[in-house]
Formats: sequence, C-alpha cells, structure tokens
Amino acid sequence: MVQAYSLYEGSFSVDKSRKFVPFDPSVDDPKDRPGSMFIHVHPFLIKTESGLVICDTGLGHTDDRGVLKLHNNIRKLGYEPDDVKYVLMSHLHKDHAGGMVSMEGGSPRIAFPEAEYIVQRGEWEDAYSGISSSYRTEIFDVVQRSGNLVLVEGAGQVNTEISYALNGGHTPHHQAFHIHTGGEHYFFGGDVLPEPEEIFHNYVAKYDYDGRRSKELRQAYWGEGAPEGWTFLFYHSKNITIGRSQLRPDGSYKLVEAQ
Repeated sequence: MVQAYSLYEGSFSVDKSRKFVPFDPSVDDPKDRPGSMFIHVHPFLIKTESGLVICDTGLGHTDDRGVLKLHNNIRKLGYEPDDVKYVLMSHLHKDHAGGMVSMEGGSPRIAFPEAEYIVQRGEWEDAYSGISSSYRTEIFDVVQRSGNLVLVEGAGQVNTEISYALNGGHTPHHQAFHIHTGGEHYFFGGDVLPEPEEIFHNYVAKYDYDGRRSKELRQAYWGEGAPEGWTFLFYHSKNITIGRSQLRPDGSYKLVEAQ
C-alpha cells in the first residue's frame, strides 16, 4: 500500500525574473503572462518505519495566520511537523527550500525541529557562492544554526530505508533519493524528473545546468524503475503526482496513478 502523499502548495507561473506568481487556472488567463512556465509545487510526505519523511519543502507560503501551508497539509493527514524525522532536499532552489524554516511567531526557526535535513555539501556551498538568485541564504542561515543540518557527499545511506545519490543535471550538486519501506520503492528525482511528461516527451530543458545529463537520467530512471515497479514522485506535475508503471500488451509501459 502506497503511503506517500502530496503536500500540494499551489499552482504558479514563472517568467525570466524567476518569481513564482500564484496562478489559478479557473480565473487567470495564461495569455496574460507571456513567456511564463506554469507549474505546480508538490512537496511530499512519506510514512516509513523510521518515521515521517519530507521530500523538498516548497516555497514556504503561509496562510493568513502566518502558518506554513506545508504544516497545515501535514496536519490534515493527521500528523504534526514535530513527527517528521527526515527532510530530504534534492537541491536548494527557492521553490524547493522555502519551507525549511517557519516565521510563525514572528522570528525564523527551523520548520521541522525533530528532523535531520539531508543536503549535498556541494549544493550547500553553491547556495552561498552567489552563482544564482534562486537561492535564499537567509533561510539556510537558520538551518545552519539549528544543528539539524546533515551534509552528505556523493552517494550513500541515510538509514536502512533511505539512500541518496548525487546526480547533477538540474544543478551541479542535485541529488535523488530512493526510499524502500513497507514493500514499496519510492523514487524522488527532484527537478531532474519533475513531471511525468518528461519521461515520454524527453527533451533538453533550458532551465537545467546540464540539460543533456538530465535527459539521459530521466530515461535511465524510467528504464530501470518501470519494470521494477518503482513509485515515482513528481514535484512539479500538473496531473499524476504519485505514479507507477503499468505494462501494456505490446510490452511497453505507461504511467498510472499509484494506489
């Protein structure tokens, strides 16, 4: 049984300014936002034997009380933010890292005080280097002071259920995660595999650091994961967010909602 859940933060348009502007398809017209991409933002919660796991943390948007939407969505599932034991960060761009901290109460503090934050060391260093405006270092300052930061390098194990692997592609030190729990194999590819369409209409994306590598990785992940029954988590998907393969009569695979 799949025990992974989208913590959907919203739908947004993004133009060359890299600003994420809320977009409601029922009200807003894409024609009014020329040159924009339209994406959804789905942090994920996975229930594992070693505790709750969060995969990336969204933009950090809040409700009118200043409470993170991420926290509200966790509570809707019957859990508390303090129940989270691991926060797995594919990379640190602001649409993935904004919910690492909370401003509830008026001062910044770690959003998941009982969790280890798993970040590639190279990604952490790049975030402070000034190479991109997509990083918000004021957030990382709070994480660094918390004592919850765990910097990793290359590939390895977080515990017996969770492994990480440096894959580059979207950023030089982007990473992917494999979570084996409850008889399921969850795969979180972050922004190397953000949408299911990129499996079947594979292309070199202009927003990637190394678009060719990302393209190759997407095919490799599907080529391995489809026959093995991986459960894929798609962070920016506009349709299937948690999916797995289904065998067609001709021997190929299609993607369906995971149940």
